[in-house]
Amino acid sequence: MSPDFFLKGLLTGFLLAAPIGPIGILCIRGVLLYGRRHGFIIGVSGACGDIIYSTAAAFGVKLIFDFVVSHQPAMRLAGGLMLIGAGVFTYLSRSGSSLNEPRIIGEKGIFASTFLLALTNPLTLFGYAAAFSALGVNNILSEFLSVALLVGGVFCGSLLWFSFLVWFAQRFRQKVTARGIGIINKIVGLVLILFGTISLIMGLRAIEKL
Repeated sequence: MSPDFFLKGLLTGFLLAAPIGPIGILCIRGVLLYGRRHGFIIGVSGACGDIIYSTAAAFGVKLIFDFVVSHQPAMRLAGGLMLIGAGVFTYLSRSGSSLNEPRIIGEKGIFASTFLLALTNPLTLFGYAAAFSALGVNNILSEFLSVALLVGGVFCGSLLWFSFLVWFAQRFRQKVTARGIGIINKIVGLVLILFGTISLIMGLRAIEKL
Protein backbone atom coordinates (compact mmCIF):
# COMPACT_ATOMS: atom_id res chain seq x y z
CA MET A 1 0.00 0.00 0.00
CA SER A 2 1.36 3.41 -0.95
CA PRO A 3 -0.11 6.72 0.26
CA ASP A 4 1.19 8.23 -2.99
CA PHE A 5 -1.87 6.82 -4.73
CA PHE A 6 -4.10 9.19 -2.76
CA LEU A 7 -2.14 12.16 -4.10
CA LYS A 8 -2.26 10.69 -7.62
CA GLY A 9 -6.03 10.26 -7.30
CA LEU A 10 -6.36 13.78 -5.88
CA LEU A 11 -4.55 15.27 -8.86
CA THR A 12 -6.44 13.10 -11.35
CA GLY A 13 -9.82 13.96 -9.86
CA PHE A 14 -9.02 17.67 -9.81
CA LEU A 15 -7.72 17.79 -13.38
CA LEU A 16 -10.58 15.75 -14.87
CA ALA A 17 -13.18 17.83 -13.01
CA ALA A 18 -11.51 21.16 -13.81
CA PRO A 19 -12.83 21.72 -17.35
CA ILE A 20 -16.00 23.77 -16.89
CA GLY A 21 -18.85 21.49 -17.98
CA PRO A 22 -22.59 21.42 -17.30
CA ILE A 23 -22.24 20.49 -13.63
CA GLY A 24 -19.65 23.22 -13.05
CA ILE A 25 -21.98 25.75 -14.70
CA LEU A 26 -24.89 24.59 -12.53
CA CYS A 27 -22.67 24.78 -9.44
CA ILE A 28 -21.72 28.41 -10.13
CA ARG A 29 -25.32 29.35 -10.89
CA GLY A 30 -26.51 27.62 -7.74
CA VAL A 31 -24.15 29.64 -5.57
CA LEU A 32 -24.94 32.97 -7.26
CA LEU A 33 -28.69 32.50 -6.98
CA TYR A 34 -29.20 30.38 -3.86
CA GLY A 35 -26.01 30.38 -1.81
CA ARG A 36 -23.03 28.19 -0.98
CA ARG A 37 -25.03 25.25 0.37
CA HIS A 38 -26.91 24.83 -2.90
CA GLY A 39 -23.72 24.96 -4.96
CA PHE A 40 -21.89 22.61 -2.61
CA ILE A 41 -24.66 20.00 -2.88
CA ILE A 42 -24.28 20.08 -6.66
CA GLY A 43 -20.51 19.73 -6.29
CA VAL A 44 -20.75 16.78 -3.90
CA SER A 45 -23.21 15.07 -6.24
CA GLY A 46 -20.86 15.55 -9.19
CA ALA A 47 -17.94 14.18 -7.16
CA CYS A 48 -20.04 11.14 -6.18
CA GLY A 49 -20.59 10.46 -9.88
CA ASP A 50 -16.80 10.49 -10.27
CA ILE A 51 -16.54 7.81 -7.56
CA ILE A 52 -18.71 5.44 -9.61
CA TYR A 53 -16.78 5.85 -12.83
CA SER A 54 -13.32 6.01 -11.22
CA THR A 55 -14.04 2.79 -9.30
CA ALA A 56 -15.18 1.08 -12.51
CA ALA A 57 -12.06 2.36 -14.31
CA ALA A 58 -9.71 1.29 -11.49
CA PHE A 59 -11.04 -2.24 -11.13
CA GLY A 60 -12.02 -2.61 -14.78
CA VAL A 61 -15.52 -3.63 -13.74
CA LYS A 62 -16.59 -5.45 -16.91
CA LEU A 63 -20.31 -5.15 -16.25
CA ILE A 64 -20.18 -1.35 -16.02
CA PHE A 65 -17.74 -1.02 -18.92
CA ASP A 66 -19.90 -3.22 -21.15
CA PHE A 67 -23.04 -1.32 -20.20
CA VAL A 68 -21.50 2.10 -20.85
CA VAL A 69 -19.92 1.05 -24.15
CA SER A 70 -23.02 -0.66 -25.48
CA HIS A 71 -25.41 2.06 -24.29
CA GLN A 72 -23.17 5.07 -24.97
CA PRO A 73 -25.41 6.53 -27.73
CA ALA A 74 -28.53 6.21 -25.57
CA MET A 75 -26.71 7.76 -22.61
CA ARG A 76 -25.63 10.69 -24.75
CA LEU A 77 -29.18 11.16 -26.01
CA ALA A 78 -30.62 10.98 -22.50
CA GLY A 79 -28.00 13.37 -21.15
CA GLY A 80 -28.55 15.73 -24.08
CA LEU A 81 -32.31 15.82 -23.53
CA MET A 82 -31.81 16.42 -19.81
CA LEU A 83 -29.44 19.29 -20.48
CA ILE A 84 -31.70 20.87 -23.10
CA GLY A 85 -34.69 20.55 -20.76
CA ALA A 86 -32.73 22.09 -17.89
CA GLY A 87 -31.45 24.80 -20.23
CA VAL A 88 -34.91 25.76 -21.48
CA PHE A 89 -36.29 25.78 -17.92
CA THR A 90 -33.39 27.94 -16.73
CA TYR A 91 -33.60 30.32 -19.69
CA LEU A 92 -37.32 30.89 -19.17
CA SER A 93 -37.00 31.32 -15.40
CA ARG A 94 -37.93 34.78 -14.22
CA SER A 95 -35.69 36.64 -11.78
CA GLY A 96 -38.09 36.38 -8.88
CA SER A 97 -39.66 32.98 -9.45
CA SER A 98 -36.30 31.25 -10.01
CA LEU A 99 -35.43 31.77 -6.38
CA ASN A 100 -38.13 29.27 -5.46
CA GLU A 101 -36.46 26.44 -7.40
CA PRO A 102 -34.71 24.79 -4.38
CA ARG A 103 -38.04 24.65 -2.54
CA ILE A 104 -39.71 22.95 -5.51
CA ILE A 105 -37.38 19.96 -5.86
CA GLY A 106 -35.60 20.06 -2.47
CA GLU A 107 -31.97 19.29 -1.67
CA LYS A 108 -32.40 15.55 -2.26
CA GLY A 109 -33.88 16.26 -5.67
CA ILE A 110 -30.98 18.58 -6.52
CA PHE A 111 -28.47 15.92 -5.49
CA ALA A 112 -30.26 13.11 -7.35
CA SER A 113 -30.75 15.07 -10.58
CA THR A 114 -27.12 16.23 -10.63
CA PHE A 115 -25.87 12.70 -9.87
CA LEU A 116 -27.96 11.29 -12.73
CA LEU A 117 -26.64 13.98 -15.05
CA ALA A 118 -23.07 13.07 -14.08
CA LEU A 119 -23.69 9.41 -14.89
CA THR A 120 -25.01 10.19 -18.37
CA ASN A 121 -21.57 11.39 -19.50
CA PRO A 122 -19.68 8.25 -20.64
CA LEU A 123 -16.56 10.30 -21.39
CA THR A 124 -15.95 10.45 -17.65
CA LEU A 125 -15.39 6.69 -17.52
CA PHE A 126 -13.05 6.73 -20.50
CA GLY A 127 -11.15 9.68 -19.04
CA TYR A 128 -10.47 7.84 -15.79
CA ALA A 129 -9.62 4.65 -17.65
CA ALA A 130 -6.98 6.49 -19.68
CA ALA A 131 -5.58 8.31 -16.63
CA PHE A 132 -5.39 5.15 -14.51
CA SER A 133 -3.77 3.23 -17.34
CA ALA A 134 -1.03 5.88 -17.46
CA LEU A 135 -0.60 5.57 -13.69
CA GLY A 136 -0.19 1.79 -13.93
CA VAL A 137 -3.20 0.94 -11.82
CA ASN A 138 -3.26 -2.62 -13.21
CA ASN A 139 -0.17 -3.32 -11.10
CA ILE A 140 -1.96 -2.56 -7.80
CA LEU A 141 -5.34 -4.23 -8.30
CA SER A 142 -4.42 -6.85 -5.72
CA GLU A 143 -3.80 -4.08 -3.17
CA PHE A 144 -7.33 -3.07 -2.21
CA LEU A 145 -6.23 -0.27 0.11
CA SER A 146 -4.07 1.33 -2.58
CA VAL A 147 -6.99 1.33 -5.03
CA ALA A 148 -9.28 2.65 -2.29
CA LEU A 149 -6.81 5.48 -1.64
CA LEU A 150 -6.71 6.24 -5.36
CA VAL A 151 -10.49 6.40 -5.68
CA GLY A 152 -10.76 8.36 -2.43
CA GLY A 153 -8.23 10.81 -3.81
CA VAL A 154 -10.31 11.18 -6.97
CA PHE A 155 -13.37 12.10 -4.90
CA CYS A 156 -11.40 14.62 -2.84
CA GLY A 157 -9.78 16.10 -5.95
CA SER A 158 -13.12 16.49 -7.71
CA LEU A 159 -14.68 17.95 -4.57
CA LEU A 160 -11.71 20.33 -4.21
CA TRP A 161 -12.42 21.73 -7.68
CA PHE A 162 -16.11 22.20 -6.97
CA SER A 163 -15.26 23.80 -3.60
CA PHE A 164 -13.09 26.26 -5.49
CA LEU A 165 -16.01 27.05 -7.81
CA VAL A 166 -18.25 27.60 -4.77
CA TRP A 167 -15.70 29.92 -3.17
CA PHE A 168 -15.15 31.80 -6.43
CA ALA A 169 -18.86 32.28 -7.11
CA GLN A 170 -19.58 33.28 -3.50
CA ARG A 171 -17.21 36.24 -3.85
CA PHE A 172 -19.50 37.74 -6.50
CA ARG A 173 -22.86 36.70 -5.05
CA GLN A 174 -23.50 39.91 -3.13
CA LYS A 175 -23.09 41.91 -6.33
CA VAL A 176 -25.83 40.02 -8.17
CA THR A 177 -28.96 42.11 -8.66
CA ALA A 178 -32.44 41.02 -9.77
CA ARG A 179 -31.51 42.03 -13.31
CA GLY A 180 -28.27 40.08 -12.93
CA ILE A 181 -30.23 36.97 -11.96
CA GLY A 182 -32.19 37.24 -15.18
CA ILE A 183 -28.98 37.57 -17.20
CA ILE A 184 -27.42 34.59 -15.39
CA ASN A 185 -30.49 32.47 -16.19
CA LYS A 186 -30.30 33.42 -19.86
CA ILE A 187 -26.55 32.72 -20.17
CA VAL A 188 -26.63 29.46 -18.19
CA GLY A 189 -29.72 28.31 -20.08
CA LEU A 190 -28.08 28.88 -23.45
CA VAL A 191 -24.87 27.15 -22.35
CA LEU A 192 -26.80 24.11 -21.10
CA ILE A 193 -28.78 23.96 -24.35
CA LEU A 194 -25.49 24.10 -26.28
CA PHE A 195 -24.00 21.25 -24.23
CA GLY A 196 -27.21 19.27 -24.66
CA THR A 197 -27.31 19.83 -28.41
CA ILE A 198 -23.70 18.67 -28.78
CA SER A 199 -24.48 15.57 -26.74
CA LEU A 200 -27.54 14.83 -28.89
CA ILE A 201 -25.56 15.21 -32.12
CA MET A 202 -22.82 12.88 -30.85
CA GLY A 203 -25.43 10.37 -29.74
CA LEU A 204 -27.21 10.43 -33.09
CA ARG A 205 -23.91 10.04 -34.97
CA ALA A 206 -23.02 7.06 -32.78
CA ILE A 207 -26.39 5.46 -33.58
CA GLU A 208 -25.84 5.97 -37.31
CA LYS A 209 -22.56 4.03 -37.08
CA LEU A 210 -24.22 1.02 -35.46
